[in-house]
Amino acid sequence: QVQLVESGGGLVQAGGSLRLSCAASGIFFGLNAIGWYRQAPGKQRELVAGMSRGDTTNYADSVKGRFTISRDNAKNTMYLQMNSLKPEDTAVYYCALAGRGYWGQGTQVTVSS
Repeated sequence: QVQLVESGGGLVQAGGSLRLSCAASGIFFGLNAIGWYRQAPGKQRELVAGMSRGDTTNYADSVKGRFTISRDNAKNTMYLQMNSLKPEDTAVYYCALAGRGYWGQGTQVTVSS
């Protein structure tokens, strides 16, 4: 059974940083394309950052230069480092192996102004 468990969300002031983690069981991140998505109230879920099997990364324009996706294959964990956070980054963040249909439960990130 595949499980993805996020952690690291919370409340932070604008300009602050958070690091989200996503631990996997039942599947190996290193052999899959991975991604972080977010969904704000009243908005569609959007891709924030992705990493291919070959470690090529891509980012939404709104987070380029502020967010960094990474993974630690030894820990089977993926991360999203979020710096210079803005109120518009407020959303529920999900880790996913979208191509395989596996999603975490989501973690709330709230950025206060």
